[in-house]
Amino acid sequence: MLPILPIVLIITLIVVFASFFMVKQQTAAIIERFGKFHSIRHSGLKVKIPFVDKIAGKLSLKIQQLDVIIETKTLDDVFVKLKVSVQYKVIKEKVYDAFYKLDYPHEQITSYVFDVVRAEVPKMKLDDVFVKKNDIAIAVKTELNDAMLDYGFDIIRTLVTDIDPDAQVKIAMNRINAADREKTAAQYEGDAQRILIVEKAKAEAESKRLQGQGIADQRREIARGLEESVDVLNRVGINSQEASALIVVTQHYDTLQSIGSETNSNLILLPNSPQAGSTMLNDMVASFTASNQIGEAMKNTKKKS
Repeated sequence: MLPILPIVLIITLIVVFASFFMVKQQTAAIIERFGKFHSIRHSGLKVKIPFVDKIAGKLSLKIQQLDVIIETKTLDDVFVKLKVSVQYKVIKEKVYDAFYKLDYPHEQITSYVFDVVRAEVPKMKLDDVFVKKNDIAIAVKTELNDAMLDYGFDIIRTLVTDIDPDAQVKIAMNRINAADREKTAAQYEGDAQRILIVEKAKAEAESKRLQGQGIADQRREIARGLEESVDVLNRVGINSQEASALIVVTQHYDTLQSIGSETNSNLILLPNSPQAGSTMLNDMVASFTASNQIGEAMKNTKKKS
């Protein structure tokens, strides 16, 4: 009898341990009895009949993600690869359907994603695929929800996470973008140069205007000074012709003096002699006198006629 007790005790312990099992949080365990569905157990310490009940499988109730990569063609005959991320979970109340109605849910979801994307993308041009990627994601989600709800799966969200055209197409798109930016830059540079030219022309015009005004003011003051000089010389008995000649000679010598005092000026050779001043003065007086005589003769001729 003594050797049988340890065996019975061991068998009892095995039966006890086999009767209990743990189910993790956010997990559902499917219990079958003699190969037939019996019950669904959720998180915690659970009991089953050893050798009669068995755990047929476990399903996670957490949100899961399936990434599907699809290659398809757009309306403008460009092949493109899209990566669609499907976030889904098993509905707690439909664990039976999720476990028994589908053997491979991932393959089922992938098939629906392929079907929807290859139906939607060929209707769009490549640029529209980038712009309307949310529309593609919504279409995939709507189709999957209608199809997978009966199998116990809830589609939380679908995202188009990547759009990858052919390498040559990407190079061409980058070239188009670069050319467009270069065109814009050239337009801005042309506008800037045009503004500089216009402003430079305005500045030159203003400078010439001010320069002309300065010259006019200078000549006006010179004329006023000459007039005053002639009046002064007339008061001391020098007539207007002699005064004008004297002023011209004075300006001649002032010019020579200014040329000589300027160290950076070019060398100017002028015929000159000690009698040059008196000769110039006599020539100018004679010239003015002859001019006056001619003028008087013309006036007399007009009066007689």
